[in-house]
Amino acid sequence: MMPLAAPLSSYPKYWAECYGIAPFLPTTRAEMDTLGWDSCDIIIVTGDAYVDHPSFGMAVIGRLLEKQGFRVGIIDQPNWQSADDFAELGKPNLFFGIAAGNMDSMINRYTADKRARSDDAYTPNDKAGHRPDRAVIVYTQRCKEAFPDSPIIVGSIEASLRRIAHYDYWDDEVRRSILVDSQADMLLYGNAERAITELANRLSMNEPIANITDIRGTAFVRNTLPDGWTLIDSTRVDRPGKVEQHTNPYQTDEERAAATGGKCQISNAPDANDGSQVVSLKFLPKHSKTDRSKTVIRLPSYKKVKSDPVLYAHASRVLHLETNPGNARALVQENDGKDVWLTPPPIPLSTDEMDEVFGLPYQRVPHPKYEGRPIPAYEMIRFSINIMRGCFGGCTFCSITEHEGRIIQNRSEQSILQEIEDIRDKTPGFTGTISDLGGPTANMYRLACKDPKIEAACRLPSCVYPGICENLNTDHDPLIKLYKKARKIKGVKRILIASGLRYDLAVESPEYVEELVTHHVGGYLKIAPEHTEQAPLSKMMKPGIGSYDRFKAMFEKFTKKAGKKQYLIPYFIAAHPGTEDSDMVNLALWLKKNNFQADQVQTFYPSPMATATTMYHTGRNPLKGLNYKSERINTVKSLEQRRLHKALLRYHDSGNWKVIKDLLLKMGKKSLIGDGPNCLIPASPPSKHSRQHPRGKPFLTKHTKAGYTPSKRKK
Repeated sequence: MMPLAAPLSSYPKYWAECYGIAPFLPTTRAEMDTLGWDSCDIIIVTGDAYVDHPSFGMAVIGRLLEKQGFRVGIIDQPNWQSADDFAELGKPNLFFGIAAGNMDSMINRYTADKRARSDDAYTPNDKAGHRPDRAVIVYTQRCKEAFPDSPIIVGSIEASLRRIAHYDYWDDEVRRSILVDSQADMLLYGNAERAITELANRLSMNEPIANITDIRGTAFVRNTLPDGWTLIDSTRVDRPGKVEQHTNPYQTDEERAAATGGKCQISNAPDANDGSQVVSLKFLPKHSKTDRSKTVIRLPSYKKVKSDPVLYAHASRVLHLETNPGNARALVQENDGKDVWLTPPPIPLSTDEMDEVFGLPYQRVPHPKYEGRPIPAYEMIRFSINIMRGCFGGCTFCSITEHEGRIIQNRSEQSILQEIEDIRDKTPGFTGTISDLGGPTANMYRLACKDPKIEAACRLPSCVYPGICENLNTDHDPLIKLYKKARKIKGVKRILIASGLRYDLAVESPEYVEELVTHHVGGYLKIAPEHTEQAPLSKMMKPGIGSYDRFKAMFEKFTKKAGKKQYLIPYFIAAHPGTEDSDMVNLALWLKKNNFQADQVQTFYPSPMATATTMYHTGRNPLKGLNYKSERINTVKSLEQRRLHKALLRYHDSGNWKVIKDLLLKMGKKSLIGDGPNCLIPASPPSKHSRQHPRGKPFLTKHTKAGYTPSKRKK
């Protein structure tokens, strides 16, 4: 079973609760004076503009701490060239909380081609240049300059996904844990509500931060093994030749039990390395009395993973195997003489706790100091609602699992419907359309393992690859009921679904697809097959294109029944690890056959800690057990080839004609050049370019079938 956790509301309120709720968390001394504050207990520094909305991390954490009675100030998008802005609110009584923002600062600042972006959606007027590269490190340094003695806690997705030594795409090298590089006192990873609440309360009771080493979802430096702990040495992998005996961290409990003559309590267990979807439960090896709660796995050191791709891939595999909060063990990794400890992931929030977080007194608008200047990231989610967190898909190019976890955390129906009414009544500019009821994946609401024991014991990276696990509940009825109730709310004209859809799950419920297609699609529906070819799909852990075909047939059936003209918009990734030139050519042929022209295309972006990033950097496959003879993966690294793969997704663009022609000739596929129905490109360059769009403006994939004209986007 999942370990128990203290409820968010179980901690005593701090004495400062007498100040009540702030209209907005203060960002200046003048605002503090208006509230009657002489100081802040906690100051949050963020790379985003301050939007008091549950989709923005600084607001969620700030309002949660406020509810605990703490006075919380916000320093948003400070000038990092000096420490002046960081001293604006004075010295915090407890700590600084440092966040890069809702995005990793490097992904926010640079494209997949490593070009500087000309915009920043989290800044007023979409203006770039208001946050530094590696914002967590820079902000921490400036806080230390302003107040050297103040404890500093780093968090947000930037810190979360850089918690151990990690490959950095922009430096093209492995960097140390961001905890060491920033010299912060502690790092919080994942959704940090539990950790930040407990930490703030313990610090308020004068517990030294150096003594706080037992909060889940945290990282800190500790160079000694505490009494009563067991260390599993995972600093090596098997080499050709003589194999030395050592504990295998890849083993399931069943495998370890079998090796030691043990027995299992419940058994329908898989081979952990073959992609099987059946799950093992608790196995009891003979003579094994190891307490998982006091077991730590030592990963290869920063210096080792920096110089040895196999050990890097091995460390990545071990970390991803230790992500289930029901069975994860602590990890430790030496980073230039400092041992970075990771406690197990945080326990997921209950439905009541999720309701509490989303029910905090947000203003749901940007801070008034921006004087109405538009903040694109806010405008995007202004009328949308997050109904859940987490994702059990396990797509290797995505880091949601490493950050939010694979166990779905659901809000109650009542909480969601109340937020719709709040948007209707309180959000300026509401015209009756809810732009999204979703989350990381739109249709995982209330989906979970059928057995809590199995859920707590499972170590598989996905519940839906290579097929849907037999233990996964795929009942969409709660979501259907939610949609129906939502669209009946007075004043609501339309409820759209804009979050990515897991179509292999959707087809398990025709009733859901009919409800979705009939009432919740605004002409186009985005889904993400990501590719058509098995080689890259197997490295992505995505289903085959046949799943897309089944959903498409169902989508078109119910669209016709509803008397509408609607189209699926499939999204694909170019240059993903495991992709050959031939795979991209086949994908381009599929696009042409199905009458798709991609206006907006995506090149694989190696984000920190993602499994696919490990593949990109090492050329190895961490989805399987690793040694020095393990499978090698083709990786697309040169800028020229990455652009070529991207060009194939836009086969119709005359600007790509020559590079595609040269590739086809090189591959011996001259037959694909010409004017026949099976050709990819014409024999001669097109006379004019395809429709071009203003630089930096996103456009959806365009369906070329006649009969549908998309409405103009609002400016």
